[in-house]
Amino acid sequence: MNKSIEIICDSNSVRVDSYLSKKLDSISRTYIKQLISEGNILVNNKLVKPNQRLKINDKITVVLPEAKDIDIKAQDLPIDIIYEDNDILIVNKKKGMVVHPAPGNPDGTLVNALLYYYKDGLSTINGKNRPGIVHRIDKDTSGVLVVAKSDIAFRGLSNLFKEHDIKREYIALVYGVISENAGSINAPIGRDPKYRKKMAVNTKNGKRAFTKFEVLKRYNGYTLIKATLETGRTHQIRVHMKYIGHTLVGDELYQNKKDRNNIKGQMLHAEYLGFVHPITKEFVEFRTELPKYFKSFLESLK
Repeated sequence: MNKSIEIICDSNSVRVDSYLSKKLDSISRTYIKQLISEGNILVNNKLVKPNQRLKINDKITVVLPEAKDIDIKAQDLPIDIIYEDNDILIVNKKKGMVVHPAPGNPDGTLVNALLYYYKDGLSTINGKNRPGIVHRIDKDTSGVLVVAKSDIAFRGLSNLFKEHDIKREYIALVYGVISENAGSINAPIGRDPKYRKKMAVNTKNGKRAFTKFEVLKRYNGYTLIKATLETGRTHQIRVHMKYIGHTLVGDELYQNKKDRNNIKGQMLHAEYLGFVHPITKEFVEFRTELPKYFKSFLESLK
């Protein structure tokens, strides 16, 4: 079934393709142009061209066709496997790599790489577009990720995530000096009503989100923290830290401007993952080091 989205324009004299690429989450400008060419985007109920200029209060209707399986190609891309058995893989995902393909972003992802190395050796419960993918981390977040090789492992891991029975710890560098040594943030997160690529603390439509944090080190104008997730909402750490006035270094999306250190993408690393193995029923845990760029930046702050 097709999905329809209606947006009331809040800007003036901006191209429709440019405007929608900023408003719609996970949809590239290239795919938006494709939707326009196929007649799936209307402005005030009329067909448009990509370069049409919008006016304030224009009604934009976007019809997203029912998702189809993408013909995903296996690609010989470097990936860091830190653990493997018959049922699960533990990957140390590098910064800049998307986890799975999506419209407008069909290759260069972790899934493309996994298909090259494992071919049919991944669970397909989550569909052909996301073989083995139980959870994901943002493109510019590095660190530990679990992948299911068998269907029984996928079901077990999915249930652990659903019940919040997986322990996840992240390392983040934020702007500003946090005075408390530790704290917690209990604030619901939902889609930002004005900017669909962003999430926000949303008391009206948000879902429960709980983050604990601990200060690891303070610098002049920066704080290094460890964040532990009790829930797993989209952009949770990024949104919660902004909510308390400490955006992540490099996070241009939530700074609403170019990062002053010219770092591309949030300085956020999934350092630790611990859970009961779905097959052996033993508690297993995995830890990854900060990437080199992260360590180098911390050294420059001393």
